[in-house]
Amino acid sequence: MQLRSAYDREILRLAVPALGALAAEPSYILVDTAIVGHLGRPQLAALGIAATVLTALFAVFNFLQYGTTAQVGRASGAGEEQAARRLGAQALWLCLGVGLALTVVVIALAPAIVAAMGGEGETADFAVTYVRIVSLGLPFAFIAIGAQGYLRGVADLRTPLLVLIAGNFANVILEVLFVYGFGWGIEGSAWGTVLAQAGMGVAFIVLLLRSARGDMRPRPALMRRLVKVGRHIFVRTAALMAAFTLAGALVTRFGDASIAAHQVVFQLWLFLALVLDAIAIAGQVLVGRALGAGEKERAYDASARMILLAVYSGVLFGAVLLAVADILPHAFTSDDLVLERVAAIWLLFALMQPLNGAVFALDGILIGAGDGPYLAWSMVASFAVSAVVAVTAYVLDWGIVGVWSALVVLIVVRLVLMWRRFASRRWLVTGWA
Repeated sequence: MQLRSAYDREILRLAVPALGALAAEPSYILVDTAIVGHLGRPQLAALGIAATVLTALFAVFNFLQYGTTAQVGRASGAGEEQAARRLGAQALWLCLGVGLALTVVVIALAPAIVAAMGGEGETADFAVTYVRIVSLGLPFAFIAIGAQGYLRGVADLRTPLLVLIAGNFANVILEVLFVYGFGWGIEGSAWGTVLAQAGMGVAFIVLLLRSARGDMRPRPALMRRLVKVGRHIFVRTAALMAAFTLAGALVTRFGDASIAAHQVVFQLWLFLALVLDAIAIAGQVLVGRALGAGEKERAYDASARMILLAVYSGVLFGAVLLAVADILPHAFTSDDLVLERVAAIWLLFALMQPLNGAVFALDGILIGAGDGPYLAWSMVASFAVSAVVAVTAYVLDWGIVGVWSALVVLIVVRLVLMWRRFASRRWLVTGWA
């Protein structure tokens, strides 16, 4: 591997602020957890239910962001700055519409959603209250998703990071004031989040208005283009979430120790995924702009470099995990049986990291290239193979090791399919139109 590349500076310029933004997004829930956790067990359990629902919503609808980045990047790279600005305006309208629709649905179905998540009694009451209040901030939160997609497409990742940091800072102040100062309890936590998201949404609206230069009217053709690109990413994300949901559902059938071990390792897996996904976001931007400009070789060479950097980052993560295998799990639990189950899957967890690096980088590259149909069907195929292994593990009583082996299969199949696509170069389609 070359120690340095002509693309390294540009990759880091995009990946570092992307990492900051990725880390800032889940901090809303972390702050809520830290504050609500001192109110009592029912409130904390209620927040856990609400956090699961909201996280799923944002994950499923992340196609609004990724699809916007890919299309704006192509337009910007092709020198079609007006088209790029108009796409940003359409992303705002589209995200606002989705956010408003989800607000109505979530408010109406909150009791049923909480019940489906297993909420009962006082915990369910708190969860319904929290979900209904926080849903009022969904239109602003979705505007932020679309605006970030646009700004990433024009290679501006610093501005979204600053807005997110300011929003998180406001969230901390408001929640402490409402929960402890005014004594509003879990409702205060929810209102603090809503107001912080509203401020963040308004800031992004102002940024998009400035960029659009007054050209904000809805354009159905461009909106349909974003939806067309995004629907494939939606399928890809839904299949990925289905794999993780199936794994979690099967692990719960192997006992409390396995559930706890899965929670510990999976949360660490998600944390490391955030770091590796920063390179994937750089891939979305660089590839989209290069192909828009008609620069096939630049797109391919920069992509190859990103894959190498992501794989070597994964190797580093894996080596560190193996080195701290006897130390790190103790930070999460002191239960001997849980620690034994964690140890049983730790090697698989560590060995997945280089594979994750390659998969996440390839994912970002193909999203940036607008290769949505291939991403969708390859993810569905990967889920199907993984699901067969996971169900087999359950039937044959292979325990948590069998379920995590199914997750490894998921990553391996994705890697094989996406690498074949990358090597074929069929994704190197240039131009804007």
